Amino acid sequence: MVLNNPLRPQSTGINESTPPIEDHALIGDMRTAALVTTGGSMNWLCLPAFDSDAVFAALLGTANNGHWTIAPTVPIKEARRRYRPDTLILETDFITEKGTVRLVDFMPPRQGRKYSVICRSIRCIDGTVTMRSELKARLAFGRAVPRVTSAEGTTNLVVGPDALYLHGGPTGEAPSPVAEFTLSAGDQVSYSLGYAPSHEPPPRQEDVAQAERSTEEFWTRWCATLNLPSLYQDIVRRSLITIKACIFEPSGGIVAAPTTSLPETPGGERNWDYRFCWLRDGILSMRALILSGLHEEARAFVDWIVRTVAGDISQLQIMYGLRGERRLSEVELGWLDGYQGARPVRVGNAAYEQRQLDVFGEVAMAIYEASKKFGVLRPQGVRMLMRIARHVATVWQKQDRGIWEMRGPERSFTASKVSAWCAVDRAIRYAEEHGLDEPVEDLREVRQKIFDEVCRQGFNSKLNTFTQYYSGTGTDASLLAIPLFGFLPATDPRVVGTVAAIERELLQDGLVLRYKPEKGVDGLSGDEGTFLACSFWLVDVYNMMGRKEDARRLFEKVAATANDLGLLAEEYDPRNKRQLGNFPQAFSHFALINAAYMLAADQTMAPAA
Repeated sequence: MVLNNPLRPQSTGINESTPPIEDHALIGDMRTAALVTTGGSMNWLCLPAFDSDAVFAALLGTANNGHWTIAPTVPIKEARRRYRPDTLILETDFITEKGTVRLVDFMPPRQGRKYSVICRSIRCIDGTVTMRSELKARLAFGRAVPRVTSAEGTTNLVVGPDALYLHGGPTGEAPSPVAEFTLSAGDQVSYSLGYAPSHEPPPRQEDVAQAERSTEEFWTRWCATLNLPSLYQDIVRRSLITIKACIFEPSGGIVAAPTTSLPETPGGERNWDYRFCWLRDGILSMRALILSGLHEEARAFVDWIVRTVAGDISQLQIMYGLRGERRLSEVELGWLDGYQGARPVRVGNAAYEQRQLDVFGEVAMAIYEASKKFGVLRPQGVRMLMRIARHVATVWQKQDRGIWEMRGPERSFTASKVSAWCAVDRAIRYAEEHGLDEPVEDLREVRQKIFDEVCRQGFNSKLNTFTQYYSGTGTDASLLAIPLFGFLPATDPRVVGTVAAIERELLQDGLVLRYKPEKGVDGLSGDEGTFLACSFWLVDVYNMMGRKEDARRLFEKVAATANDLGLLAEEYDPRNKRQLGNFPQAFSHFALINAAYMLAADQTMAPAA
């Protein structure tokens, strides 16, 4: 191993432009997560939690906004990457004319650690290869340049309330943020980057080899508990690992995605912060966690819901912070250029203040699903279910912003009314199934009124389809909730007509758009890609309609939009074959998991391999 002058200019062999979204891999520790490109650049990381400020923000700007790149200094002929089986340990092989090196990236689960740590090891497989490690931390979302000092074998990067501690490297002394070194076959260099608030003692130096062993053991032991479907086991297992990585373990909340402002429209304004917990994800996540045997995670999520929405049910929000925070004020970060120029970059999400009637139904369904699996609900869960139903009985006729958080005017969105019906329906079902000493006759009347109004005002008999909103003519993929939520059977002629309208108006290269964007409806400019969760919903509805082959073909088409590691974004652009939106997207992975279990329902469940 030979050290080289890090100040000598040279080519890294890496394309310096912002890589495609699907070029990224995820590593995480159930507190936060990082994204790593095939070129060895870690260009997104928030510390100490998913919703904290980023310390690497090159994903939403330039290299000057923070990154940590480890790569050969000579041109890379090919980069091959994979997750180590049944783990979240990323392995990237760089193949060059001089030889092959392997970069191993992971974040060990806490297991006694107070804060997160990033571990990166470089191993030379064959030949002799010169490597370069460049750590450019820019805290406060790429804006704050830290003070860099060295002491006792540690390089300290401190600014304001945050501190990073770099250990390891090629010399055995305090590692330089920028270093070059040459590796021959069998050589290895390891780094660890720890975090702590600047006013607290620094973390201990990490034994990277031991951390790698314990991280592999953690994930393989966890994967061994999974109850996998008989079909599509590999992609379901990878989706479940991804979901596990999106759980904020201290609270049980599930972050929608670990990123903000990855655009739904290339270069456009549809850029949102998804580092929060949406109640809408509740029913999807509950089913997926229960089906896969992750009962501990399912219970933790139900407990998170019950704690988070405690209090006046009329104040129910569509989303909350990881710990149940209610104020998620939205601001724009003007110093960041945005992903491939898509501006503005937003932190926080103003949609938390919207009225969305659908959220009541989705919370009620999640609680009801939990009761089916775990038996009688705890008293606070029962009270919440009944309070939701009685509140919905007073507000269901109001207009709202709809399931897609429209930033246009409020309307009577059909899917919102269907969800309101579900909130009342699930409370009635629970009361009847468990013999609650609570009168529900008034709720039965409300349930019928909602049903009658939706069928009367939400259905366009001339077009033979339910419409996006009352008196409208356009369709919406959220209308797939009508059979999925049990409002009408999938074989009802009105549902069949609605599916036909969705196929006619919203299919793009076989995948499903949420709706046709109209500035007067959603209040935004630009188009967006096909929505992967909606495409999986159509898989479910096809299956319920008896269109088994259509369901399977569509599932495989949607699943094929995953990147080489099995990760899904929120949306997909079929024309340019690019992922769009925040990444990886828990909503997409939950929908994939549920669709796979439905397709395999007639087959024997297989134990995890």
